[in-house]
Amino acid sequence: MSEKLNFTMKFDLDKEKETKAKDIILTVYKALEEKGYNPTNQFVGYILSGDPTYITSYNNARSLIRQIERDELLEELLKTYLDKK
Repeated sequence: MSEKLNFTMKFDLDKEKETKAKDIILTVYKALEEKGYNPTNQFVGYILSGDPTYITSYNNARSLIRQIERDELLEELLKTYLDKK
């Protein structure tokens, strides 16, 4: 038990934010698809303009996307893209 007291737990807040951002992106993507929009075009419009009306309000997608900053959104999309290459 004394070994556990000498161990320092690491809390990774960035990992928590990354997971939240990824979940939001996937949820919003699905909502856009279900409503018949091209999710890629809509995300680009939102990222470039900051105008949340590019995102449907269906399934609370517009409120969800506003929970993360656009730079965080772009960062997560870029990370995912580069990981797949």
